Formats: sequence, structure tokens, C-alpha cells
Amino acid sequence: MTNVSLEAFTHNSQHCIAIKFPYNFELKEYIKQFHGVRWTKTHSTFYIYYNEVRIENLKIYLAKGDIQIITNNKNEVAQRISTRGIKIEQKTLNKEKTIVYKHYLDYLKGKRFSKSTIASYSNFILEFLRFTEQKPVDNLNENDVRNYIEWAVTSLNYAVSTHRQMVSGFKHFAHFYPACSINIDKIYMPKKDRKLPIVLSIEEVISLLQATKNLKHRVILAMLYSSGLRISEIIDLQLSDFDFKRKQLHIQNSKGRKDRYATIAESVFPLIKNYYKTYKPKKYFIENPKGGKYSAESIRSFLKQSLRLAKITKNATPHTLRHSYATHMLEQGIGIRHIQELLGHSRPETTMIYTHVTRKDLEQIKSPLDTAINNLSLQGYNNKEISIS
Repeated sequence: MTNVSLEAFTHNSQHCIAIKFPYNFELKEYIKQFHGVRWTKTHSTFYIYYNEVRIENLKIYLAKGDIQIITNNKNEVAQRISTRGIKIEQKTLNKEKTIVYKHYLDYLKGKRFSKSTIASYSNFILEFLRFTEQKPVDNLNENDVRNYIEWAVTSLNYAVSTHRQMVSGFKHFAHFYPACSINIDKIYMPKKDRKLPIVLSIEEVISLLQATKNLKHRVILAMLYSSGLRISEIIDLQLSDFDFKRKQLHIQNSKGRKDRYATIAESVFPLIKNYYKTYKPKKYFIENPKGGKYSAESIRSFLKQSLRLAKITKNATPHTLRHSYATHMLEQGIGIRHIQELLGHSRPETTMIYTHVTRKDLEQIKSPLDTAINNLSLQGYNNKEISIS
């Protein structure tokens, strides 16, 4: 029987439980398959965010693998978080709040939300229930929610998108538990950021692929760009999803539980063939050495390295390649409706953001200063050459 230890610690201002064990490849791969497990280079350990229900599920999962757990007493006592010089002690949930939280999880699952949405909403509510300590759930109101959101946004430096997710999570909680006194209409929802996506030029994409020497890494980046895939989609992509005769990929159960077809670039065919002969994947197109799914963290990691080698200074992510695909398609004259279908967007408004970053139309627009100087020059303004330099 293999032993692992569970130890409480704070990482990125969040309560976490470290999963520590002597190196064992099979054990490492088994632990990586548990939903919610992450890796931190800073602390050199696998971990999960502190969550009573998730910890219990982890214990059950490890027991199924005949793995003995050595717990640290810190897991059972108050959790302490320190950020920006502020120390806040939050105790574990009492019995009443633990039951409410478990039922809220079931409620979210019953709504058939995605795993990431369930994780986000439930984590916010879990922290809120801890934040309010021993106050009965029935007595919680919008003032408690506002106090928690103000603390979270200020202390944890949450982005506007995360702030909006929090408010959405509380809306569902208030609907799920009407016995509480939360009037969600009194909770402020911040407006969305209107940031434009980062886009690589076609030349930068080519340089990035050329700088990526590892064959598996190169085929991943090539597919992310050439088919406009999300990182989750290439990880879930199976060999049976390829239709080379029609040059199509069948993307199944993607964001919003939607299926769609994406294109396969002919220029990527030789790369895919070379990759398949070299690595011989069994089920998933991209697999880890033991045959399971590849990890998103690995993709993000080698992308950063490839960006450095290609001397690209833009703060690019795997999703940047999807943004670049859509922008370049629009610049080539492909219609918004077709791009919307290829990307799997529910609304055309989502796709329209790429019209703000394309060069094709912008290059045809002249500044009124250029127009004025050109007109005056054509009129022979006082027989002088017009210049402002």
C-alpha cells in the first residue's frame, strides 16, 4: 500500500491541501486523474483547493486506489489566509452549512452546468459560508454578500470577469435557498470588460511553429491555430473524431454542451501523419505517456517556452491561437456567420469582436489629416509642397 500525506497550505491567497508522496509514476498519474487536482511549481506539489466535500471525495478516490492517507492536523483546524498584509481566519464549515453546501452542489449538477462552472460557483459560495462563520444560513442577507464580495475583490484582487461570476453564483444560491434573506436584486453586477483579444500575426504563428522542435508540441499548436480549437477541445479530441476525406474534425460536447465541425488544414496533414507514426496514440489524439488525457498545464508550459524561442513578446496563451485563427479568417474575407459556426459561438455578437482587430478594413481607412493634406496638395495650395514635418 502506498502512502500520501495531505497538508494544509496557502497558495495564491487560496486555502489549499497539498498531496505529497515519494515519487512514483503510477501514483502520480492516478492522482492527476482526480478532478480538481493541480500542480504548483512554487511549492512543488500537487494540490486541491480546500473544500470539505472535495476532500472527502479525494479520500474516497485514494482509498479505491489502495492508497493510505496520512493527514495533517492542520486540515481539521482553522484555516488562515494572508494577503497584502491582511490576515483573516476562516474556520471550517459547521454541520448546517456543510449540508447546505452539499445540496447546493447537487443543485448545480442538476442544472447540468459544466464542471468548470460548478467549480467556480461552488467555490465562491463555500468561501462565503466560511466568511460568515457561525451566522445561520437563514439569516444571511445581501449585506453579508456585499461584505464578502468587497473583501474578495480587494484582498484577492479578483478581475471583473471573476466578480461577475461571483454575482452569478449568488443568484443561483439565492434561488436554490430562498429561506435565506439575500435579495439578489440589490447585489451590484459590474459591466463586462471590453478588452480586445491578443492576436498573433500570420508571420508570428509560423515563427512559433518553427521554434517548437518537439513533434507532439508542434502538432498541438498547429491544430489549435489551424482549426481554431479551445484547449479543452484538443485535450478531449479522439482519433475517431477525424474525417480526413472531408477535412473535418467532429468537436463533441464542447462549451455549452454543443457539437460542431471544424476544418483540418491540408498543410497540417503531413505533420499529423508524422506525429501518429511516431507516438501511436490509442484513443485520444494527444495522450500522456500512460495513454490518458494530456494536461492543459503542459500545453501552457511549452507554449511559453516556444514563445521565448520565437522571440514573441506578446502575452499569448493557447486561446490566443484561436483568436488569431478567427481574425485571420475574417481578414481573408470569410463571413462572420461561417466563422461563428467554425468557432462554435452561440451568438454572432461574440464573433463580432474580431471585426475590431482585423487589419484589412482598418488599412483602407485614412485619417482626415491625410485626406486634407492630399487634397490641398492636389489643389496646388499656394504652389507650395504641403508638409507638417
